[in-house]
Amino acid sequence: MEGVASSDGGSRRAQILDAAAALFARHGFHGVSMDDIGAAVGMSGPGLYRHFTGKTAVLTEMLLRISEQLAAEGGSRAAGAPDAPAALDALLRGHIDFALGQPALITVHDRELGNVPDPARRRIRRLQRLYVEEWVTVLTELVPHAAQPTLRAAVHAVFGLLNSTPHSAGEIADAELAGLLHAMAHASLMSAADAGAAPAASQRSPHAFR
Repeated sequence: MEGVASSDGGSRRAQILDAAAALFARHGFHGVSMDDIGAAVGMSGPGLYRHFTGKTAVLTEMLLRISEQLAAEGGSRAAGAPDAPAALDALLRGHIDFALGQPALITVHDRELGNVPDPARRRIRRLQRLYVEEWVTVLTELVPHAAQPTLRAAVHAVFGLLNSTPHSAGEIADAELAGLLHAMAHASLMSAADAGAAPAASQRSPHAFR
């Protein structure tokens, strides 16, 4: 990532990234120019180039930042929870807040990651895997016999649910939608984890729970 010269410069960069995310989500990466981004934040082209070398640099920093944030916050939430159920609850609430608060970033990530050059794209992928593994670790604590591939598939499926639903549920208040998403995602994860543990459970003695 490019360095930040001052707190004011950092704030300005954040404004540029927010504006670019909205534009990329609405028009696509190739449908937006640096002049468009500059106009959205009231900056001329030369002023914008003092912060970013070009449109690709804007996209790269945008997706690196959110990937780093999710991975760091996921680790912090899980580590700060007193037990596995609380850790899963914290992870769910954190991701739901992200899904409701940053729909443009979700859209840009889904559509435009292929426009990020290597090695930044590989780094983003690594950060995403780290974030998924935080969830898998917590689910493994909750359902120790669940198969790891099943848990990873379940986490990815729940991300799809959480990331996509806010785009089509505009008539529901955020607080109500957050509760609905939490209940659905929690039920889906636990159901998948139990299904993944079924082979191990079937091998237990029929008298084990008597």
